[in-house]
Amino acid sequence: MQKTLLAFVDDIYEDLELWYPKLRLEEAGYSTRLAAKELRTFTGKHGYPAKADLLLDDARSADFAGLLIPGGFMPDKLRRDAKVLSLTREFFEQGKLVAFICHGGWIPISAKILKGRRVTGSRGIKDDLENAGGFWVDEPAVVDGNLVSSRTPLDLAPFAKAMVDFLQRK
Repeated sequence: MQKTLLAFVDDIYEDLELWYPKLRLEEAGYSTRLAAKELRTFTGKHGYPAKADLLLDDARSADFAGLLIPGGFMPDKLRRDAKVLSLTREFFEQGKLVAFICHGGWIPISAKILKGRRVTGSRGIKDDLENAGGFWVDEPAVVDGNLVSSRTPLDLAPFAKAMVDFLQRK
């Protein structure tokens, strides 16, 4: 059983939306690799550093149990990267965890994997999620198949729990 998750990182990621799930996953016995366009340290919205340890170009969905997409302004930048979108689609098509929170939903939107699925996210992207064919639900954590979504940092506890619950059922 795979015990490693992939997380996207770039500057202006939402600090808590990366670190809370990452640490909660570690408590449950999982590790997380941080993938980016460059192997360097990135700075979150609130100044917390995150060091990428895997190049996006070298990341393969087959090597991971799931994908974590934190929010912040990072997803708007990364949603334009073909490798980010293809990886997101691969995780989804393989039935692996695709977890996103707040503005992280921009990446699954651009990967075109939300049609007909129940999802949540920041109210700021509610229209985007619905225009992508998703059914926006105002709940702390929404699970639809292998998609786990959440609204804001206030919902991190139920979001991380839903991620761990999904992984432990696999």
